[in-house]
Amino acid sequence: MLNREEATQIFVESGALMEGHFKLTSGRHSNRYMQCAQVLQYPQFTEKLAAHIAEKYAGEKIDWVIGPAMGGIIVSYEVARHLKVPSIFCERQDGKMELRRGFKLKAGDRVLVVEDVVTTGGSVVEVMDIVRQSGAEVVGVAVLVDRSGGKVDFGVRTEAVLSMDIESWEGSDCPLCREGKGEAIKPGSRN
Repeated sequence: MLNREEATQIFVESGALMEGHFKLTSGRHSNRYMQCAQVLQYPQFTEKLAAHIAEKYAGEKIDWVIGPAMGGIIVSYEVARHLKVPSIFCERQDGKMELRRGFKLKAGDRVLVVEDVVTTGGSVVEVMDIVRQSGAEVVGVAVLVDRSGGKVDFGVRTEAVLSMDIESWEGSDCPLCREGKGEAIKPGSRN
């Protein structure tokens, strides 16, 4: 198991945890940004983070691990590898999250939903809905980083390797803008 200091060090060392002036996908501004793709490019870090999650759910008799594309694909695969179960993912088609590529879940399957970073939890909820529509059971949710500081409630057991309450502000109320700290940059994957 990783402690908070060890987990934070992994995100800093990989360049995943950045400081500056950022525009989030939601349009809000923040002085910190978590780009998990940076940590996932390093197999040695990904393995440690996924092992931490897998250890938390080792006794849950999980049949599948699933995550949303893109951020959840690598996390799902690596957690599933540690749990010795299959990994699948959901992806958007025409703006709607779906199981594609012949992936299927069946009634009674026990499924762990994983994601790289959660701010509002919207993608995770969409994946949970897909799991439940198939008749499978959502055993829990696991994320590398919970940006909400534990405020997002999925209604099931939720574990985060690192939980951070990263401050954010409406663009019109951003103290960094008021202080002339430069234009907010958008390093994320969605426009």
